[in-house]
Amino acid sequence: MDFELKPLPYPDSALEPHIGRATLTLHHGKHHQGYLAKLKELIGGTPAAEEDLQTIILDADGPVFDNAAQVWNHDFYWKSMKPNGGGEPSGRFRLALERDFGSYEGFRRTFLEAGEHHFGSGWLWLVHYEDRLRVLTTSDADLPMVYQATALLTADLWEHAYYLDYHNERPRYLEAFVDHLLDWEFAAANWAEVAQKAPRSRNGRATRFVAGREAS
Repeated sequence: MDFELKPLPYPDSALEPHIGRATLTLHHGKHHQGYLAKLKELIGGTPAAEEDLQTIILDADGPVFDNAAQVWNHDFYWKSMKPNGGGEPSGRFRLALERDFGSYEGFRRTFLEAGEHHFGSGWLWLVHYEDRLRVLTTSDADLPMVYQATALLTADLWEHAYYLDYHNERPRYLEAFVDHLLDWEFAAANWAEVAQKAPRSRNGRATRFVAGREAS
Protein backbone atom coordinates (compact mmCIF):
# COMPACT_ATOMS: atom_id res chain seq x y z
CA MET A 1 0.00 0.00 0.00
CA ASP A 2 1.38 3.37 -1.04
CA PHE A 3 0.64 5.99 1.60
CA GLU A 4 1.79 8.92 -0.54
CA LEU A 5 -0.93 11.27 -1.78
CA LYS A 6 -1.14 11.08 -5.56
CA PRO A 7 -1.22 14.45 -7.37
CA LEU A 8 -4.43 15.57 -8.99
CA PRO A 9 -4.73 14.62 -12.67
CA TYR A 10 -5.06 18.33 -13.55
CA PRO A 11 -3.96 21.69 -12.08
CA ASP A 12 -5.88 22.73 -8.98
CA SER A 13 -7.50 25.61 -10.88
CA ALA A 14 -8.44 23.52 -13.94
CA LEU A 15 -12.05 22.88 -12.91
CA GLU A 16 -12.94 26.54 -12.39
CA PRO A 17 -15.47 28.11 -12.40
CA HIS A 18 -17.41 24.95 -11.57
CA ILE A 19 -15.17 23.84 -8.70
CA GLY A 20 -12.87 26.51 -7.37
CA ARG A 21 -9.19 26.24 -6.64
CA ALA A 22 -9.78 26.76 -2.92
CA THR A 23 -12.24 23.86 -2.81
CA LEU A 24 -9.97 21.53 -4.74
CA THR A 25 -6.89 22.44 -2.69
CA LEU A 26 -8.71 21.92 0.61
CA HIS A 27 -10.47 18.77 -0.52
CA HIS A 28 -7.39 17.08 -1.95
CA GLY A 29 -4.68 18.40 0.34
CA LYS A 30 -6.56 18.19 3.63
CA HIS A 31 -9.46 15.73 3.43
CA HIS A 32 -7.97 13.16 1.04
CA GLN A 33 -4.54 13.48 2.69
CA GLY A 34 -6.20 13.08 6.08
CA TYR A 35 -7.72 9.73 5.17
CA LEU A 36 -4.34 8.49 3.94
CA ALA A 37 -2.58 9.63 7.09
CA LYS A 38 -5.21 8.01 9.33
CA LEU A 39 -5.01 4.75 7.36
CA LYS A 40 -1.23 4.68 7.75
CA GLU A 41 -1.65 5.31 11.47
CA LEU A 42 -4.08 2.38 11.71
CA ILE A 43 -2.23 -0.26 9.67
CA GLY A 44 1.33 0.99 9.18
CA GLY A 45 3.84 -1.71 10.09
CA THR A 46 1.22 -4.49 9.98
CA PRO A 47 0.79 -7.19 7.31
CA ALA A 48 -2.23 -5.29 5.98
CA ALA A 49 0.04 -2.43 4.93
CA GLU A 50 1.68 -4.74 2.39
CA GLU A 51 -1.62 -5.40 0.62
CA ASP A 52 -3.07 -3.34 -2.23
CA LEU A 53 -5.81 -0.84 -1.41
CA GLN A 54 -8.68 -2.91 -2.82
CA THR A 55 -7.68 -5.94 -0.75
CA ILE A 56 -7.51 -3.79 2.38
CA ILE A 57 -11.01 -2.44 1.70
CA LEU A 58 -12.56 -5.83 1.03
CA ASP A 59 -11.01 -7.48 4.08
CA ALA A 60 -11.54 -4.67 6.59
CA ASP A 61 -14.28 -3.15 8.69
CA GLY A 62 -14.59 -0.27 11.14
CA PRO A 63 -12.11 2.62 10.94
CA VAL A 64 -9.72 0.76 8.63
CA PHE A 65 -12.50 0.18 6.11
CA ASP A 66 -13.77 3.76 6.40
CA ASN A 67 -10.40 5.37 5.78
CA ALA A 68 -9.27 2.93 3.09
CA ALA A 69 -12.56 3.28 1.24
CA GLN A 70 -12.37 7.06 1.40
CA VAL A 71 -8.87 6.98 -0.11
CA TRP A 72 -10.18 4.84 -2.99
CA ASN A 73 -13.32 6.95 -3.41
CA HIS A 74 -11.34 10.17 -3.68
CA ASP A 75 -8.83 8.72 -6.14
CA PHE A 76 -11.78 7.64 -8.29
CA TYR A 77 -13.61 10.96 -7.91
CA TRP A 78 -10.70 13.02 -9.24
CA LYS A 79 -10.56 10.75 -12.30
CA SER A 80 -14.32 11.06 -12.84
CA MET A 81 -13.85 14.73 -13.72
CA LYS A 82 -11.86 16.66 -16.29
CA PRO A 83 -11.63 20.27 -17.49
CA ASN A 84 -14.25 20.97 -20.17
CA GLY A 85 -15.99 17.71 -19.43
CA GLY A 86 -19.69 16.95 -19.29
CA GLY A 87 -21.95 16.83 -22.29
CA GLU A 88 -23.14 13.50 -23.65
CA PRO A 89 -21.28 10.22 -24.16
CA SER A 90 -20.82 8.60 -27.54
CA GLY A 91 -20.30 5.21 -29.17
CA ARG A 92 -21.23 1.87 -27.65
CA PHE A 93 -21.31 3.31 -24.14
CA ARG A 94 -24.01 5.78 -25.14
CA LEU A 95 -26.06 2.91 -26.57
CA ALA A 96 -25.76 1.06 -23.25
CA LEU A 97 -26.81 4.20 -21.36
CA GLU A 98 -29.84 4.63 -23.63
CA ARG A 99 -30.74 0.94 -23.25
CA ASP A 100 -30.81 1.13 -19.46
CA PHE A 101 -32.12 4.66 -18.88
CA GLY A 102 -34.20 5.24 -22.03
CA SER A 103 -32.09 8.21 -23.14
CA TYR A 104 -29.21 10.39 -22.03
CA GLU A 105 -31.77 12.74 -20.45
CA GLY A 106 -33.22 9.77 -18.58
CA PHE A 107 -29.79 9.05 -17.11
CA ARG A 108 -29.19 12.70 -16.28
CA ARG A 109 -32.52 13.00 -14.47
CA THR A 110 -32.01 9.75 -12.54
CA PHE A 111 -28.46 10.67 -11.52
CA LEU A 112 -29.34 14.19 -10.37
CA GLU A 113 -32.44 13.09 -8.46
CA ALA A 114 -30.57 10.31 -6.67
CA GLY A 115 -27.85 12.70 -5.55
CA GLU A 116 -30.28 15.42 -4.50
CA HIS A 117 -32.42 13.06 -2.43
CA HIS A 118 -29.56 11.22 -0.72
CA PHE A 119 -29.63 12.11 2.98
CA GLY A 120 -26.37 13.19 4.54
CA SER A 121 -22.84 12.46 3.40
CA GLY A 122 -21.91 9.84 0.85
CA TRP A 123 -21.27 9.16 -2.82
CA LEU A 124 -23.28 9.12 -6.03
CA TRP A 125 -22.35 6.43 -8.56
CA LEU A 126 -22.94 5.17 -12.04
CA VAL A 127 -22.17 1.46 -11.88
CA HIS A 128 -22.36 -1.71 -13.91
CA TYR A 129 -24.22 -4.42 -12.02
CA GLU A 130 -25.80 -7.64 -13.32
CA ASP A 131 -25.27 -6.63 -16.96
CA ARG A 132 -26.96 -3.27 -16.54
CA LEU A 133 -25.95 0.32 -15.91
CA ARG A 134 -27.45 1.59 -12.69
CA VAL A 135 -27.36 4.69 -10.50
CA LEU A 136 -27.02 4.34 -6.75
CA THR A 137 -25.87 6.27 -3.72
CA THR A 138 -23.83 4.99 -0.79
CA SER A 139 -23.56 6.52 2.65
CA ASP A 140 -20.39 7.79 4.30
CA ALA A 141 -17.40 5.80 2.94
CA ASP A 142 -19.32 2.87 1.45
CA LEU A 143 -18.63 1.97 -2.17
CA PRO A 144 -19.88 -0.34 -4.95
CA MET A 145 -17.07 -2.90 -4.96
CA VAL A 146 -18.29 -4.48 -1.74
CA TYR A 147 -21.58 -5.26 -3.49
CA GLN A 148 -19.92 -6.79 -6.57
CA ALA A 149 -20.77 -3.73 -8.66
CA THR A 150 -18.23 -2.05 -10.93
CA ALA A 151 -17.94 1.70 -10.43
CA LEU A 152 -17.87 3.70 -13.65
CA LEU A 153 -17.88 7.23 -12.22
CA THR A 154 -18.70 8.99 -8.97
CA ALA A 155 -19.66 12.37 -7.53
CA ASP A 156 -18.76 13.24 -3.95
CA LEU A 157 -21.82 14.10 -1.85
CA TRP A 158 -19.89 15.15 1.25
CA GLU A 159 -20.55 18.84 1.84
CA HIS A 160 -16.87 19.80 1.82
CA ALA A 161 -16.81 18.84 -1.89
CA TYR A 162 -18.99 21.80 -2.84
CA TYR A 163 -19.78 24.09 0.11
CA LEU A 164 -17.27 26.85 -0.70
CA ASP A 165 -18.63 27.10 -4.25
CA TYR A 166 -22.32 26.27 -3.81
CA HIS A 167 -22.97 26.51 -0.06
CA ASN A 168 -25.86 24.13 0.70
CA GLU A 169 -27.08 23.95 -2.91
CA ARG A 170 -26.14 20.38 -3.73
CA PRO A 171 -28.39 20.27 -6.84
CA ARG A 172 -26.44 23.11 -8.48
CA TYR A 173 -23.14 21.39 -7.76
CA LEU A 174 -24.41 18.13 -9.26
CA GLU A 175 -25.70 19.89 -12.37
CA ALA A 176 -22.27 21.47 -12.86
CA PHE A 177 -20.65 18.06 -12.35
CA VAL A 178 -22.79 16.38 -15.01
CA ASP A 179 -22.91 19.21 -17.53
CA HIS A 180 -19.35 20.58 -17.29
CA LEU A 181 -16.99 18.20 -15.46
CA LEU A 182 -17.94 14.55 -15.93
CA ASP A 183 -15.33 12.54 -17.84
CA TRP A 184 -17.29 10.21 -20.11
CA GLU A 185 -14.12 8.71 -21.57
CA PHE A 186 -13.09 7.53 -18.11
CA ALA A 187 -16.55 6.05 -17.49
CA ALA A 188 -16.61 4.33 -20.88
CA ALA A 189 -13.16 2.82 -20.34
CA ASN A 190 -14.25 1.40 -16.97
CA TRP A 191 -17.38 -0.02 -18.59
CA ALA A 192 -15.34 -1.64 -21.38
CA GLU A 193 -13.31 -3.56 -18.78
CA VAL A 194 -16.31 -5.01 -16.96
CA ALA A 195 -16.50 -8.19 -19.03
CA GLN A 196 -12.81 -8.92 -18.53
CA LYS A 197 -12.90 -9.50 -14.79
CA ALA A 198 -15.51 -10.16 -12.13
CA PRO A 199 -15.33 -7.88 -9.08
CA ARG A 200 -14.67 -9.57 -5.75
CA SER A 201 -17.00 -8.93 -2.83
CA ARG A 202 -15.83 -8.17 0.69
CA ASN A 203 -14.51 -11.32 2.39
CA GLY A 204 -15.37 -13.25 -0.78
CA ARG A 205 -19.10 -13.23 -0.02
CA ALA A 206 -21.84 -12.65 -2.56
CA THR A 207 -23.56 -9.43 -1.59
CA ARG A 208 -26.32 -7.15 -2.77
CA PHE A 209 -27.12 -3.46 -2.62
CA VAL A 210 -27.89 -3.13 1.07
CA ALA A 211 -26.42 0.33 1.61
CA GLY A 212 -27.42 2.69 -1.12
CA ARG A 213 -30.31 3.77 -3.23
CA GLU A 214 -30.66 1.90 -6.49
CA ALA A 215 -32.36 4.24 -8.93
CA SER A 216 -32.60 2.65 -12.33
